[in-house]
Amino acid sequence: MRLFLDCEFTQLSAAAKLISLALVAEEGREFYVELLDDWREEDCSNFVKEIVLPQLWGGSWALPITEARISLLEFLASFDCAIEIVTDAPQFDWELFCELAYDNGYWPRNVRNYPTDATTLSPVSDGGEPPHHALLDARIIAGMFVEGLTAEGLP
Repeated sequence: MRLFLDCEFTQLSAAAKLISLALVAEEGREFYVELLDDWREEDCSNFVKEIVLPQLWGGSWALPITEARISLLEFLASFDCAIEIVTDAPQFDWELFCELAYDNGYWPRNVRNYPTDATTLSPVSDGGEPPHHALLDARIIAGMFVEGLTAEGLP
């Protein structure tokens, strides 16, 4: 099963901190979380402050990192097959996904331990301009590679 990953983070540098993470499965299931306690606005680039932060949903989507990790691991464990993570930004999104998915020395046993770079796949559609919201962007990425999946989710 392929899961399409997108993350929003504080800045384009090695010091990037995860703000939000989304996964969209090729069969349509979705996961989205925003972290409450692992970053500060002062950590963010001007672009992130102006474009990304105003789009955060907050509310029940926003969790402390410990709860976000538990929620992510429960979502991943809900698949009874091997999972391949696909991302168009492995140098950032994959690293941030790993930080959240790696729990006390354990990696989720059904998740392949390396990403698939979406830029190496053959798209079935052009996608669209990313809005810089993790879930909306993950939907666009998934829609580019899964027949019938649109940026709004399953038809």
